[in-house]
Amino acid sequence: MKILETALPGCLLIEQPQFNDNRGCFRELYVQQRYQAAGITEPLLQDNLSLSGKGVIRGMHFQRQQPQGKLVTVLSGKIYDVMVDIRPTSRTFGQWQAIELSAELPQQLWIPPGFAHGFQALADNSLVFYKTSSYYNAQDEGAFNAFDPQLNIPWPVKEAVLSGKDSQAPAFQQVFNRGR
Repeated sequence: MKILETALPGCLLIEQPQFNDNRGCFRELYVQQRYQAAGITEPLLQDNLSLSGKGVIRGMHFQRQQPQGKLVTVLSGKIYDVMVDIRPTSRTFGQWQAIELSAELPQQLWIPPGFAHGFQALADNSLVFYKTSSYYNAQDEGAFNAFDPQLNIPWPVKEAVLSGKDSQAPAFQQVFNRGR
């Protein structure tokens, strides 16, 4: 397992070993000891799975009182994964980074608590599996507009599909009530 730092402190791109042969491939998605040795010590309590068609954007979401760390893996297809630092005292508050994740590459993305998260499917039938460090609580969920001009995230698929709730999400600055 190879750990690569991203531009946002605490967010990690994880390259995993994958074993290929004439039958296909094998990859261990999560071995607690290895992740703890890499500094990911939060307990991972809940597994989530989403299936999206090309252009679907899921996000930008976060939990207010019980922030979730997320270990993201693409099982089929390809996504444009976006993380935004929402830690009020962070020097990178309001900054974002995007990383393409694909089922073709044995990679995962660790997004620690304190980040908003969203992604856009770049292929039909993009299957995304992620483990979270706290349980989902609908009353604790927050969101901001994925197309906020202040953040200016260049979503690659122009014909985006969003849920009704996500399309009505407020601007980043309205949610966090401070400038960048």
